[in-house]
Amino acid sequence: MVAPEVRCQRNYAVSRPSHASARSTDFNLAEAIRRLRRVVARWRQPVVERVANEKPDPFRILIATMLSLRTKDETTDEAARRLFAVASTPEAMARLPEKRLARLIYPVGFYNQKACCLRAACSLLLERFGGRVPADIDALVTLPGVGRKVANLVVTRAFHLPGICVDTHVHRISNRLGWVVTKTPEETERALYDRIQPRWWPYLNLYLVTWGQHCCRPTHPRCGDCPIAARCARVGVTSTGKSRPPARRLSRGLQA
Repeated sequence: MVAPEVRCQRNYAVSRPSHASARSTDFNLAEAIRRLRRVVARWRQPVVERVANEKPDPFRILIATMLSLRTKDETTDEAARRLFAVASTPEAMARLPEKRLARLIYPVGFYNQKACCLRAACSLLLERFGGRVPADIDALVTLPGVGRKVANLVVTRAFHLPGICVDTHVHRISNRLGWVVTKTPEETERALYDRIQPRWWPYLNLYLVTWGQHCCRPTHPRCGDCPIAARCARVGVTSTGKSRPPARRLSRGLQA
């Protein structure tokens, strides 16, 4: 039996702004994204971005994204490198015993479950899609271990198609800023499509995920480091953390 999908979602208890407060914090989203772009360039990129920049292979991007769920970037990076050194194609990965797959990707979160999903997903890629990663969200979500977040990230990063990938960081920060008033990542995705110009869709995940990892954290966000703090609704923020110097930029970012 194929393991159920592993989802990278957490339920954050946040206070929801009234419609009046949401209107009062509305501002030029494009300008906010431009400001974030300038600051995010100082930080190390999320692991999937690094994989995409190093080798824009849709299969590698798919596998790295699946591994990244509920896992720190450093752990995902090391696990992906070990795995790709042994198997870098659907054919090679489908041939690996599940136990060996689990050992190669350990200690990513839910490594046993993910090993099962990886092997099953590779088998389905071979059976249904000729060993090629489909550039279609509806097709991607039929693969074990692939939900809408993973599928969106694959089509935007691997195939450069328009879309917004909403993970826990994008969902949390969009609500914290007052850009949206939503309860689930799916609701956030729909709301962001309505509010943000298509030219910014491919960059939103990179900017907000990087910002969420280093500055706009779930608890004690470093609001003193934020270039748009003056325009932030600070939904759910009860205390802030200390500012710190930005890490040296380690990999090249996207240019909008």
